[in-house]
Amino acid sequence: MDTRALCNTASLSTAVEKKALFCGDLSSCPDPGVGTVLVTGACGYIGGRLVPELIARGYRVRVMVRACAPAREGLWPGVEVAVADALDMESLRRALDGVDAAYYLIHSMLLGPGEFAKADMTAAANFRKAAEEKGLRRIIYLGGLGDVRSELSDHLRSRMEVAEELARGTVPITILRAAVIIGSGSASYEIIKHLVLKLPVFLAPPFARNRCQPISIRDVVKYLVGVLETPEAAGKNFDIGGRDILTYREMVETAAGILQKKRIIIGYPWMQIHLFAYMVSLITPVPGPITRCLVEGVMNEVVCQDESIKEYLPFETIPYRVAFVRALSREEQDRVHTRWSDAYPPAHELAIKLDELGRAPIYTSTYSISTCRDAASLYRSICEIGGKKGWFHGNWMWRLRGAVDRVLLGVGTSRGRRHHSGLEVNDVVDFWRVEDMQRNERLLLRAEMKLPGKAWLEFTIRDSEAERIVSVTPYYHTTSLFGRLYWYFFLPFHHFIFTGLLEQIAGNG
Repeated sequence: MDTRALCNTASLSTAVEKKALFCGDLSSCPDPGVGTVLVTGACGYIGGRLVPELIARGYRVRVMVRACAPAREGLWPGVEVAVADALDMESLRRALDGVDAAYYLIHSMLLGPGEFAKADMTAAANFRKAAEEKGLRRIIYLGGLGDVRSELSDHLRSRMEVAEELARGTVPITILRAAVIIGSGSASYEIIKHLVLKLPVFLAPPFARNRCQPISIRDVVKYLVGVLETPEAAGKNFDIGGRDILTYREMVETAAGILQKKRIIIGYPWMQIHLFAYMVSLITPVPGPITRCLVEGVMNEVVCQDESIKEYLPFETIPYRVAFVRALSREEQDRVHTRWSDAYPPAHELAIKLDELGRAPIYTSTYSISTCRDAASLYRSICEIGGKKGWFHGNWMWRLRGAVDRVLLGVGTSRGRRHHSGLEVNDVVDFWRVEDMQRNERLLLRAEMKLPGKAWLEFTIRDSEAERIVSVTPYYHTTSLFGRLYWYFFLPFHHFIFTGLLEQIAGNG
């Protein structure tokens, strides 16, 4: 079986304690009869919150990822890692070997409209067949909330179809349906927050009057864990929602009050949904493909029609206002454990790494500066680039490049970063992602903006006699004529950008 047990199980409790756990007051109890639990989508926003909860409650957990990364070996000590893709039956069978229950948290929304539905259905059909072959006892699926009697958006309809496909099998499935999820790092939360922060006047289209029942991320996780521990929930469908039912306009107004921003909201009689979604993607950190799927869901009222879940798990859910305040608090404390950007762009973990190219890229240049600062403080400064602090020098140029990328439906610089200070492998930094890091020596970033090639940015710190040298090296790999022209066009700007950046790092205490 293509799995690996991660090392250092003795530090399991320590690793779990570092994360804010949600299920301490859950009415259900851990079920010792449950064997290995597989979590698909474990690198995503919800899966990343679910795994530590299962670990803390004593379950044997296996996570399914599409590519193995050394950084994950220290993320959840004691957890097995199965390298598999739901679109590949053989790898899926290996991942499900010996599994008792599985969480299906896979979706292809990140591929954007027109592509995600087909990929979702293929993945669900493969998973259903493999689960039947391996004799799973339970599947738990988190889908989208929506009234099946109404005309659903493409995204919500796809979520419903996936649930139906999984339910066709012989393995009992528990289906949870949720609307807008509010929590630090969630795409919906960041869209609402940035709309309030950046728009003094907000044009509210007619669908802003539709009702929604938002739910806190902690309540979602509690329901996911609770139904695993409730055998009676097998084979049943449940709507899950928070305490409040609000219109989308009321959600924005409530957020404005929390953020203490006076905002004018004007009802607008007509606005094309795709244009509205594109405009939202330019204003918020969330890229176009995700924004469009989420905004299209606003066309539907998403309110719980069946609240029978409370008969099995009778805990009090969190009001929208409290969920929003808690998300803000986590950001201020720099304690955002997972974020929507962890899984965007799609299949980023399969991207070619710099050391996988075979030979060093032809197009490269190095800029260096000497300093008396110690390596630890230099490294700390390097790890603070991007996000709210910017790039220390020539910020307008970085922002301009990011703005162009967003217009082209790329990730842009507004994607920001998960933590204000400090980085981990696979974290995003604006339109870069951390590919490798060696404390006090090296930080390697991989570009995720739209490019006619592949690019990396490497920061290094080394000692040379009595001096300490800090360097930055851009690497660029391309095989096209346009790609080469791109490199030579921007090459003259590199000296200005990178020497200024290094000067700020060397003097940034």
